[in-house]
Amino acid sequence: MRIGHGYDVHRLKEGRRLILGGVEIEYTLGLDGHSDADVLCHAISDAILGAAKMGDIGLLFPDTDMSFKDADSVELLRTAVKVVSNKGYKIVNIDATIIAQKPKLRPFIDKMCENIAGACGVDVDAVNIKATTEEGLGFSGEGLGMAAHAVCLID
Repeated sequence: MRIGHGYDVHRLKEGRRLILGGVEIEYTLGLDGHSDADVLCHAISDAILGAAKMGDIGLLFPDTDMSFKDADSVELLRTAVKVVSNKGYKIVNIDATIIAQKPKLRPFIDKMCENIAGACGVDVDAVNIKATTEEGLGFSGEGLGMAAHAVCLID
């Protein structure tokens, strides 16, 4: 068994959609990035790739490649899982935390878990997602951005 850790952060910006775990959330701001900037999918992708010693999402999907402009991060995650499974690994479980002051994310977490499980080819019981605020502290607490941490166990 191997474990990987992933972390991602994106700035919040007007005129962008807010997508987390493949779920579009109604909000006044969205995450800025080359793809759809889904910090949750990016952190999970990094955790999966890291567990297999295959680098990170930036190596697999460089932001200098225009074919990934506005890409669906659930599809990028699905590709990362295929790359790792081609090396002989399977995902055992995923645990992730989204760090955001607003909006409240609890109503969307079950759908995020379903989307992540589907992209990873695992049962939804193998995916746990949590959300927390930073009590008004730091860049996420000030509403400037969002971050996500993830760990993934592979076998």
